[in-house]
Amino acid sequence: MHSFDVVIVGAGAAGLFCAGVAGQLGLKVLVLDHSEKVAEKIRISGGGRSNFTNVDVTAANFLSENPRFAKSALSRYTPADFISLVKKHNIAFHEKHKGQLFCDRSAEDLIAMLLAECTAGGVERWQPCSVKNIRFLASNPYGVCTSSYEIESDRGAIHCGAVVIATGGLSIPKIGATDFGYRVAKQFDLPVVTPRPALVPLTFDEGAWAPFSQLSGLSLPVDIATGAKKASMAFREDLLFTHRGLSGPGVLQISSYWAEGTTIRLNLAPTTDLARHLTEAKANSRKRIANELAGLVPSRLADTWVEQGKTWGHDWQRPVNEASDKALNALAEHLSRWELTPTGTEGYRKAEVTAGGVDTKVLSSQTLESRQPGLFFIGEVVDVTGWLGGYNFQWAWASAFACAKALAERRQ
Repeated sequence: MHSFDVVIVGAGAAGLFCAGVAGQLGLKVLVLDHSEKVAEKIRISGGGRSNFTNVDVTAANFLSENPRFAKSALSRYTPADFISLVKKHNIAFHEKHKGQLFCDRSAEDLIAMLLAECTAGGVERWQPCSVKNIRFLASNPYGVCTSSYEIESDRGAIHCGAVVIATGGLSIPKIGATDFGYRVAKQFDLPVVTPRPALVPLTFDEGAWAPFSQLSGLSLPVDIATGAKKASMAFREDLLFTHRGLSGPGVLQISSYWAEGTTIRLNLAPTTDLARHLTEAKANSRKRIANELAGLVPSRLADTWVEQGKTWGHDWQRPVNEASDKALNALAEHLSRWELTPTGTEGYRKAEVTAGGVDTKVLSSQTLESRQPGLFFIGEVVDVTGWLGGYNFQWAWASAFACAKALAERRQ
């Protein structure tokens, strides 16, 4: 029978970081994962360079049934703290769009750093190794903590004082994503907020989208919004047309807030007063409307938009000085407030993260321990989902750190 203070299930960002911190705080730690490779999400993120945090992180950058839940952990382990660790390991990095930090060379540098931290903490790692069963013991015969668990694994039985679930969500199943964490929560009667794909491309009805599918590969900055009143959310980011719908940073961001059956709103020329521009063009230009628009949006989009005018009851295939004020105003309105209703998303196979997860109402925001004694949940498996741009990794680091500190304190 193997014995550890803590068993961490999941060798991803949160699991490895928690293990390294806990081990260096004096705990005997075992990390289990059913995959042979560690930290696959880190490896493929950021185009292979890993957008490992953002310089400006607040609880407002996260979705949850309890939006304030993440605040405690995020305030106690900040981007500056993780940056210091990256610098300690001499990993070169750079800042890109809106405070996003990336490794200069490769995400492999970040993975090597996490493994080095685990080595420094004497962490033992079993991979591949699946967990068959987790059983709570009423009392702890080992005297390590106030709780005790018995885990049945591929490599034998394990006793431990605490279990940390760091198995992530359902996104990107091809790299090993499973619902293991949610099943553990349900085993111990802990509620789970229904998981759904987030930071994911949106899709549309094939027939309705046909005129725009020819724009596949076209990208432009837009204002994108969804929801109404207090439930509304908006971003100014790039949009990418695809054969099946829309992608790009703006769409990924809004997808986390979009609800099935509701619309999204797009301003395709967010820095221009279109109505004013077209009115002035009518007085001073003889260009065709499509050519006039091509100075404001990509020409392929301008051509497609003008062609679609008849579908919307307008004739925009004429010189701008021959168009009626009504037609030009309608054109400006359509471009600045294009309302679309997605039929769905590209699903978990293309979702960067999973929204929903273990309900925060049964977790301590200070320690990440659940109401089931000695059972902790960290990272993506929790109902905390960050924006695109390094926020989800920062939640992984912060929740892992809070958990590791709590594990060390409860052992004293």
